[in-house]
Amino acid sequence: MNLGTVVRNPAIIWGAFILVHLWLGLLNLYAPGLPLGDVTIVYKFWMDQATVANFWVGIDSVWVYPVLALVPMFAATVFGPEQYGATWLTMIMVLDAVAFGFITGWGRSPGRKGVAWWWVGFLLLLGPIALGRIDSVTVPLALVGVTLIATRPRTAAVILALATWTKVWPAAIIGAALIALRDRGRIFVAVLVVSGAVIVVALALGSGLNVFSFISQQTGRGVQVEAPIATPWLWQAFVRVPGAAVYYNHQILTYQVRGPGIEIAAALMTLLLGITVAAIAALGIRASRVGASAGDLFPPLTLALVAALIAVNKVGSPQFIGWLAVPVVLGLATSAAGHGRSFRFPAALVLVIAGLTQVLYPYLYLDVLRLNPMLLIVLTVRNILEFVLLGWAILAVIRAPQQPGADDDPNVEWLPSVWPFTHRVDGANRS
Repeated sequence: MNLGTVVRNPAIIWGAFILVHLWLGLLNLYAPGLPLGDVTIVYKFWMDQATVANFWVGIDSVWVYPVLALVPMFAATVFGPEQYGATWLTMIMVLDAVAFGFITGWGRSPGRKGVAWWWVGFLLLLGPIALGRIDSVTVPLALVGVTLIATRPRTAAVILALATWTKVWPAAIIGAALIALRDRGRIFVAVLVVSGAVIVVALALGSGLNVFSFISQQTGRGVQVEAPIATPWLWQAFVRVPGAAVYYNHQILTYQVRGPGIEIAAALMTLLLGITVAAIAALGIRASRVGASAGDLFPPLTLALVAALIAVNKVGSPQFIGWLAVPVVLGLATSAAGHGRSFRFPAALVLVIAGLTQVLYPYLYLDVLRLNPMLLIVLTVRNILEFVLLGWAILAVIRAPQQPGADDDPNVEWLPSVWPFTHRVDGANRS
């Protein structure tokens, strides 16, 4: 049996998936740096408040997350508070397994094996943070959403909307779909219905405006240590520029930077992020109008919007890198199916970014906060690579109308037969 046969064997692929998750689970439970701390301390505390005092964050108070983040956090209490961390990790592994099944076609799609191996490698390189945050719930949901969006646009939109109301970032995928795909009407209506239902239920439970508090909680934050914009102030703190320092914000439970001009930078970053997202959306709309096909436009546009939410953001956390798996999986699968541009460069770049992120967190994170110069170099390189990734994606969006593809003619209906995640060759009965 040669190596090619081994790596294409579904049992081998699933075995690697399970082993990587068991390894990451062990790291979360026992590795230095308390990688599962947000789950076992912060999330568990919020759920203890809910179950003991009937006080629900997001309902009875403002909250940094959208209200549906309560669902997986509460689900992890099912086996009791002592097993909260283990239950959380098991839940994430199950969600990832479902997404993995969709990516591989449940073993019926040999062409997707390389994409599956890429995700396994990405998780291994990113490390325990891949399982240890609320983002770990939204990534597999988003992966399932993009695998269904061609053949089941309404179902995909519902899943992506639920993910967005758990952690905001999947809104970037929805935005890209509304621009690049022919089923934008169905997608928009489904997202609107889900969002309306979430808001109505939250209001009925007494949330008032707290249901929208995650928006103000984000915009009012300072500059977080891992955010790319923080890099100059970290180096200023290293060389002891007066006023430049790393500090812990007890209100939002995170490390931030202070220094000359940081308040202005924090205020401008919110505006800059909005401008960047709007500019990328405008480029996507232009590309769509001049004939870019869905296969050429949707993957790089999704990557550009997701990368912008990471690179041009005053809030930066290691788990954000996990978001990049979704557009890369989408792009690799599209390319493997013979549509769109090659995604090998961004796929390789994201693997490097993931590996550098694990160098920084969780094992050596205290040394980052202590301004270890070697780790500051690693952080700086990682942050620069995020902008390289963003630049590649924007350029790919601009060039999308020039890409040759099976569905170049804008007058030809975009059928599921051109999509990498489906066996269907007809466009009937899509829901």
